Amino acid sequence: MGGVLTIILPFWLLLLVPDLNDSFPLCRDESAPVTINTTLSFCPYNGSVCCNSAHDRRLQKRFQSMNISDPTCASLVKSVLCATCDKFSADLFKIESGYRTVPVLCNSMASSNTSHSNNATENFCSEVWDACRNVSIFNSPFLPLSLGGSAVPVNSTSKLIDIWKSKSEFCNTYGGDTTDGSICFDGEPVSLTSTGTPSPPSGLCLERIGNGSYLDMAPHPDGSNRVFLADQQGRIWLATVPEDGSGETLGLDELNPFLDLTDEVYFNSEFGLLGIAFHPNFTENGRFFVSFNCDKVKWRRCAGTCACNSDLNCDPSKIGTDNGAQPCQYSSVISEFTVNGTTSQISLAAKANPTEVRRIFTMGLPYTTHHGGQIIFGPADGYLYYMMGDGGGTGDPYNFSQNKKSLLGKIVRFDVDNFPSATEMVELGLWGNYSIPKDNPFSRDNESLPEIWALGLSNPWRCSFDSDRPSYFICADVGLNTYEEVDIISKGGNYGWRVYEGPNLFYPQQSPGGNTSANSINSIFPVMGYYHSAVNGNSGSASITGGYFYRGMTDPCMYGRYLYADLFAQAIWAGTESPQNSGNFTSNQIRCGCAHDSPIKCDSAAGSSLPVLGYIFSFGEDNRKDIFLLASSGVYRVARPSRCNYNCSLENVTAAVSPAPGPSLPRSSGILLSNQHNGLVVLVFFSFFILMYFIL
Repeated sequence: MGGVLTIILPFWLLLLVPDLNDSFPLCRDESAPVTINTTLSFCPYNGSVCCNSAHDRRLQKRFQSMNISDPTCASLVKSVLCATCDKFSADLFKIESGYRTVPVLCNSMASSNTSHSNNATENFCSEVWDACRNVSIFNSPFLPLSLGGSAVPVNSTSKLIDIWKSKSEFCNTYGGDTTDGSICFDGEPVSLTSTGTPSPPSGLCLERIGNGSYLDMAPHPDGSNRVFLADQQGRIWLATVPEDGSGETLGLDELNPFLDLTDEVYFNSEFGLLGIAFHPNFTENGRFFVSFNCDKVKWRRCAGTCACNSDLNCDPSKIGTDNGAQPCQYSSVISEFTVNGTTSQISLAAKANPTEVRRIFTMGLPYTTHHGGQIIFGPADGYLYYMMGDGGGTGDPYNFSQNKKSLLGKIVRFDVDNFPSATEMVELGLWGNYSIPKDNPFSRDNESLPEIWALGLSNPWRCSFDSDRPSYFICADVGLNTYEEVDIISKGGNYGWRVYEGPNLFYPQQSPGGNTSANSINSIFPVMGYYHSAVNGNSGSASITGGYFYRGMTDPCMYGRYLYADLFAQAIWAGTESPQNSGNFTSNQIRCGCAHDSPIKCDSAAGSSLPVLGYIFSFGEDNRKDIFLLASSGVYRVARPSRCNYNCSLENVTAAVSPAPGPSLPRSSGILLSNQHNGLVVLVFFSFFILMYFIL
């Protein structure tokens, strides 16, 4: 077919494509801002800030040393210096090759976009030029790295007009181009514009596509419509996900697992195979990783250093144990496996080599609960993140979560592509065969374990990176008596346990390991969560299960919301961020229905149309960004709202222009996008299907 093709995109996609900027309140070192109760003495910042009083004093001394005679110029330069205290300073100062010395100044000469600021001054860069061009500034922050091939001398006095020929040249350097939606600095603390909190969806429609009970899921790295499913007993299967609306079920051979580790895995209520992760370059190297628990009494290769040890003033022989177990009888393990040698083409491998390639990590557990265990690769850095609970015991009695010499109650970050020598493993005190990423927050702190990425967690149960905004690393953390929480994880962040349970101070019943005072930490509080009483009254259990930001195309009214659930209560929430990229969330418990044409009929309680899900163990996401619930009663996929008679006006727009179903293709097919433009993948993908429709 010849001629010109016109590609029409669904209107709802144009409305919902996220801002290309993936901003989230972070400081220049990628740590989370801290909350202060008063305004800083010099810089006009309060609340959530990236400066403490010592940093504030240093900025004041630097400003005073500049000896700026003109008051207008002085005021503007002060605001530029203080921008480092802004809670969005990571985005204000970041450039592709590192960090700027001056924030991106709002500049209408480059762009008129000021959508991120309230009352933004579009010509702030021009203001700085006009006020300061003829003013002498000692050690000016606006000195370029070089001038005419020669370095600009330090400890010198200069005027802007002495260095730049024009305002245009100056603003091209410091103003930048904000047409991609990036945050810019207008002289005031960044404040995102609120558009009001959207109404929650009318409901979440599910279809049951599988009967098995699984604990973890990972999309096939080749981008196809296949996924890996793991059960708690120790088996992993390769499954094919059916097309939406096809009426088919998961394509999976129960008798032929991809990998069977049941002989090595110790399975009990809170033990088992807890996580799977496939290397970002799996299709080239065939590497994947499995996180599980083992019993050294039953498997001699299980033995590892006990997490209760003399470095923590913890005597393994004296800790309380459950079920008559020996202290540190059980361990948490991360093992590396491969499909190499099983097939001529890695992406076609249906079986893994059952022999462990390498032991990445082994740690003996002091108690029999709170082991975390999930593993995922960071989409931006390629490092392996490991979610580790506080080790159990009622209320973390040894305060492991706050102790930086313990990996319990932490999120840790490994480099599994570079391996240390035996000498380095001993000198660094590593727990296995991995290296420490150089930018880990405590890699140079002799009083902390270098593996730690974040601390102060109770039992992080299911974390995920937003596929459209990799800076959003979000985790659900299980509470104890009162509160279940959702946190956005940042570098070096302390999430409060066991000083706090959610937003509330926690008072432990026993503290053989000592206590941590609330004043000694900068606790980062949850962005979402719920009290136990909200789901079970004043009795019963609650345990949060983390999920994903919904980025699929099936339910446009759910797009961009974070889905999470309670393990026991069969309750599901949708969290909505407003303003976008602000880190401010509201969450609503939403009703859940089963599609009338579900491939497998959903079980329902007597007199109710609501599905009986059983325990909601985990969520999953495939290569098409469809979301799945892994429950004790089966595998469920988010379906179109109309299939449950839920109203979603955006779905009607989609249905009016949707083509016939196209082939199953990798998400990466067609056009390669830079990381900062991942938000447009939905548009690119849909365009591709439309194009194929017209061609064929």
